[in-house]
Amino acid sequence: MTAPALSPRPVRLALPSKGRLADATLDFLARSGLRVEKLNPRQYIARIPALPELEVLFQRAGDIVVGVRQGSVDFGITGFDVVEEKRGDGDAVLVLHEALGYGHCRLTVAVPEAWAEVRTMADLAREVAAMQRPLRVATKYPRLSRAFFERHGIPHTLILAEGTLEIAPTIGYADAIVDLVTTGLTLRDNRLRPLDDGVILASQAVLIANRHALQHRPGALDIARHLLEYIEAHLRAQGHFLVIANVRGESAEAVAARMARQPHIRGLQGPTISPVFSPQGERPWFSVSIVVARAHLNQAIAELRAIGGSGVIVTPALYIFEEEPPRLRALLDALGK
Repeated sequence: MTAPALSPRPVRLALPSKGRLADATLDFLARSGLRVEKLNPRQYIARIPALPELEVLFQRAGDIVVGVRQGSVDFGITGFDVVEEKRGDGDAVLVLHEALGYGHCRLTVAVPEAWAEVRTMADLAREVAAMQRPLRVATKYPRLSRAFFERHGIPHTLILAEGTLEIAPTIGYADAIVDLVTTGLTLRDNRLRPLDDGVILASQAVLIANRHALQHRPGALDIARHLLEYIEAHLRAQGHFLVIANVRGESAEAVAARMARQPHIRGLQGPTISPVFSPQGERPWFSVSIVVARAHLNQAIAELRAIGGSGVIVTPALYIFEEEPPRLRALLDALGK
């Protein structure tokens, strides 16, 4: 079958238009060096100054997946839950980054607290057998819910609902619900309880792309490379610090040997050591630079002092770029490049 022709338009990235995921996405992109600039708050089009050839659109989370699948947009950031629900059976939607680190939630089966004996899916199966009718389940995720209940052999009827689901068992149009859970507070307030093994899917924000666009739309693969480079560099730098100190020594090799005997000041790939200008006749100084994880920062400073370090400077690492991000390599492999 001949691939569909691509319209002559800019490469597009779709972002969530409202809610906590929308705010968190804009904040995440800004911290990744990809600040979104929205000239008019009432418009649904924006740009990223660092990627002037990219057009940014704002859409509902579910519409983002459909747009990427159909090719009306080339990239999207949304929740993994809606990706799995709406990506379809083909391979049009590629997940470029599956763990952006925010928007965490769980798609979960919840039942009324009054069902005191129902704690697991096996308990629920016995309860449904005793009811002698299918379980009525209110949800916005029919595809994932259907597969989960079929896997557990539970007869069910799905009731597609919009808006608040937690009220469904109370007013009687459903026995249970399948919904996103973050803290569980809303469930408790509505006298519902998640099942111990009722998690259908763990979700967080992900970056997705249209496979055909990456292969055929001019500039799309370069934009994917840029997005992954900066996102990976930002995520890799989180929780790390650049530590710089001056250390006396006879040579750079001698300083490196002393550092190598300490467990927390070897850095990600060993220390960087360079000479510091010293008046003639004085024992030479060397500037050492290392990248240290937050959990090891106190030990690293103590170890630098133990080998004669002074003037220690600590600054957060904003980006740590690798030679080639693993997810970029995985993308190129998936495209056969």
